[in-house]
Amino acid sequence: MALAGPLARALALAALGAAIVVLGSRLAWPIAATGAVALAGAALAALRAVLSWDRTRLLVTRDQLVVVHGVLRRRIAAVEVDGVPIEIDESVLGRLLGYGTLVAGELEVPFVPDARRLARGI
Repeated sequence: MALAGPLARALALAALGAAIVVLGSRLAWPIAATGAVALAGAALAALRAVLSWDRTRLLVTRDQLVVVHGVLRRRIAAVEVDGVPIEIDESVLGRLLGYGTLVAGELEVPFVPDARRLARGI
């Protein structure tokens, strides 16, 4: 679910690029080249979304909750859990597909897989 939006946008851009390539090949080569650039942009957008999703890690200890994400630039967000309530929010679709949003103070982590198992450990 975390990739649904970014991959849908990349797919739409790829469809637009393919249409421009097909129409541009009949008209003039610069138009087809624009379509090829759109296709390359779609591929890069999809790759970026997948890498960002794949490189996100969640660590829950007795003392803190840590989220580490990023590929080239690593970002770490941590919340001390002493006295901070940790909640799991699951939509109907999240329950069906096995994910939820973890909320700890100001920190929200969407699309946490197997959130119910995590909630039992808290």
